[in-house]
Amino acid sequence: MTSKQVSRRESYEATMKRMSKQSKHKPDEINEPTHYARWAIEPVEMIMQNGLEFWRGNIIKYVTRAGYKQGSYKTTKEAEIADLNKAARYIEMRINQLQGKDITE
Repeated sequence: MTSKQVSRRESYEATMKRMSKQSKHKPDEINEPTHYARWAIEPVEMIMQNGLEFWRGNIIKYVTRAGYKQGSYKTTKEAEIADLNKAARYIEMRINQLQGKDITE
């Protein structure tokens, strides 16, 4: 890792520690799911406040929750890969749309 990557990682870990200490309640999985509540601004708030398109919002959603929502996957690594693949799929579909192709190609 470069020193910049190490610095970002340390900053991320410090932020996560601070946020976990500040949290005095158990998040509600409907209104405040843990895989999104970890951020200072939940992805849905950022997406809606900025009026982002559906495809762009889903990319943000999947990338920010990657590795944090295990769901039916056996490991967090599998869950992270699945969410990153979902984000990549939305990127692929948007590129196809811009190129005038069928989005499902």
